[in-house]
Amino acid sequence: MSSPNIVLVHGAWADGSSWSAVIERLQADGYNVTAPQFPETSLADDVARLRHVLSLQTGPTLVAGHSYGGQIMTALGTDAPNAVGLVYIAAFGLDEGESIGALLAQGGPPTPALAHLVIDDTGFAWIPEDDFVNHFAADVDPVKAKVMFAVQQPLAASTLEDVMGVPAWKSLPTWFLVAEGDQAIPPEAERQFAARMGATTVEVSSNHVAMVSHPEDVVKLIETAAESLSA
Repeated sequence: MSSPNIVLVHGAWADGSSWSAVIERLQADGYNVTAPQFPETSLADDVARLRHVLSLQTGPTLVAGHSYGGQIMTALGTDAPNAVGLVYIAAFGLDEGESIGALLAQGGPPTPALAHLVIDDTGFAWIPEDDFVNHFAADVDPVKAKVMFAVQQPLAASTLEDVMGVPAWKSLPTWFLVAEGDQAIPPEAERQFAARMGATTVEVSSNHVAMVSHPEDVVKLIETAAESLSA
């Protein structure tokens, strides 16, 4: 087939613009790219948004997700419209019956990026500026990291307890970028996700937001996946 479309799924405390450097490079290489905004009001709402966007694609589509974006695309299950492959960028790749909250609790104390989450009176979680700049976006220029902090989109805390159904990675080919310096998701957890899904895996000396700090590496993996699917 010809090159697949590419849909990029942002994570929590971010928005579609977090993919900007990746989008520019993919578009320059001729790919049709969509990076929608996700409400992060519930996992069900986010999956519904992704299904809608996938249904609007013309033909086969590669889905790439960062962080909680991996949770969204994993929760597509086995019948996602037009989806032909999944690329995880420092992302959650849960199996059936697992939740993000339970997984993070297994690792002992919270990771530095998530150690001081503020849950507001409507049930949304925010990352304080110090943790955002120094841990969540640790290898991003501080000026840019502060802009990312300013536009952070809070995550409904309920999503941390949502239990995964049959994961999409059980029925689609997968690729995984492990961020070796990740201070949000433990790198060892990322390696375990990648291993059990049988993903084609690369490791990058990056912190959590690899698509911002190491866009070339992210693009390389996405294009490797796209070329594999179109071969």
